[in-house]
Amino acid sequence: MGKYKNFWILLLILIIATFLRLYQLKTIPPGLYPDEAMNGNNALEALRTGDFKVFYPENNGREGLLINIQALFLKFFGVNEPWVLRLPSAIFGILTVLGIYFLGKELFSEDYEIRNQYESTKTNDSLSYIRKKFVFRSEAIGLLAAFFLATSFWHINFSRIGFRAIMAPFFLVWSVFFLLKAFRSRHSTFYVLLSTFSGILFGLGFYTYIAYRVMPLLIFAVIFYYWRKSRREGSQKKLLLSIFYFLFSAFIVALPIGIYFLKQPADFLGRTSQISIFSSQTPFKDLGLNILKTVGMFNVRGDWNWRHNYSGRPELFWPVGILFLLGVWLCVSYLWKSFRLRAAMRPSGHGFFALAEKSGTESPAKSRAGTFSGSANENFSILLLFVWFILATIPVVVSNESLPHALRSILTVPPVFILAALGGIKLYAFLKKYVRQYWLIPATIVFLSLLVFEAYNTYFVLWANNQNTADAFNADYVRIAEEINQLPKELPKYVIVEANGVPVRGIPMPAQTVMFITDTYSPENQNAKNIHYILPGQENEIPRGALVFHLR
Repeated sequence: MGKYKNFWILLLILIIATFLRLYQLKTIPPGLYPDEAMNGNNALEALRTGDFKVFYPENNGREGLLINIQALFLKFFGVNEPWVLRLPSAIFGILTVLGIYFLGKELFSEDYEIRNQYESTKTNDSLSYIRKKFVFRSEAIGLLAAFFLATSFWHINFSRIGFRAIMAPFFLVWSVFFLLKAFRSRHSTFYVLLSTFSGILFGLGFYTYIAYRVMPLLIFAVIFYYWRKSRREGSQKKLLLSIFYFLFSAFIVALPIGIYFLKQPADFLGRTSQISIFSSQTPFKDLGLNILKTVGMFNVRGDWNWRHNYSGRPELFWPVGILFLLGVWLCVSYLWKSFRLRAAMRPSGHGFFALAEKSGTESPAKSRAGTFSGSANENFSILLLFVWFILATIPVVVSNESLPHALRSILTVPPVFILAALGGIKLYAFLKKYVRQYWLIPATIVFLSLLVFEAYNTYFVLWANNQNTADAFNADYVRIAEEINQLPKELPKYVIVEANGVPVRGIPMPAQTVMFITDTYSPENQNAKNIHYILPGQENEIPRGALVFHLR
């Protein structure tokens, strides 16, 4: 593909991603879930008091970055409407689509350049077989991964809800991309800037979602691999500086929330300890079942919560799910063949990252193995995707709440769609051998168009118009709040909160939706607007002539 052709394809993907994340955002999803409204109420309070927090302890505790960003959006637009709380999520979702393009391209770009150089050498050994069987084009991988993500119901849905979790893959994708760029850069100025920027982004990730806290292990894997590689190349000084700038900037950015957790250690885990498998009487049995449910969510049965998914539908549309499985199989097969070849040529190599080491110059055969399949770069990229996926599933499988859980699995999104892209590229290369171009290209366009149509139809037609979706987002609470807003201030209005929920300042969580729409989270605003929230059993406090509303 030419440079400009790739640019226009990427632009089209971003247009599709933007449309699917912004279209009818004012009305879809219907309603406003109390967790979203709680964010909005905290944001409004922060605007009025100037107390922007790194962590908001209400509602089982939430990292504060999204809430603080939502506060800026509320101030700019000046309306208390659900779409204002959801617009930041949509923007983060769109930028994640762009980020996964760059990450997918970067992961395999160095290998592709090396492979192009190696193609000029004529060999007939088993390395040639592996090279021909497993050819991944970095540009195509990035584009296809971005397209799959752009048209994924899973990602579209959370990009249109005011939950903080959507930011986690954004910060992780971009921080890993810039860290790889820094470690591979040959220009001193750039690697300093790239390392620092990567660290800033990674540090900001700690203000997004609790599942993000396991991801330092992923960064450790990247650093460990490049440290071993730099020792062989004699470039430890540059790498040490890159690591320093990354760790220092990440540490400084994450320091405020780290200090907060040191002072408030109970908030660090929040509900995690309550829903952990280790609180169960059969933790190992639960762990096994949770692993099966989580692995099966991609192709068999997905999240049953209508707020998270089209209930029970696999998280991947079945053709993409098949490509994901194909990508996994190809990568496992590739690693196995590469490992066997390397073991045959250098039996002393061992250890997890030995598979991703570049060999020395002992012999031409060994040198070629190190250059391509021994396998410094491509093996590392594949291993990194697997490590990423495994780490991202840990917070899911150790919990015992509502599995499979699409929201808690949000950090698996990047490796899943890059692996699906690998499967797609390989399938296209296979079909290219047997199908003429004038049939294959139109068929591919039709297939990709089908993914766009399926995403639109499933989200905007089937899911959005399902009564279960309206119920999941408490659309009836929004209708009550809008009705209250139409009433005169002088008329007393009493809201009886009968629904159960975590108490927030003495009132169950479901009231947050009405409080946000009517702007009555604070007692001062409640008195000013003559709106009162009471519990069942307090009906004797309602004066004669007041209007009464029930939140059930």
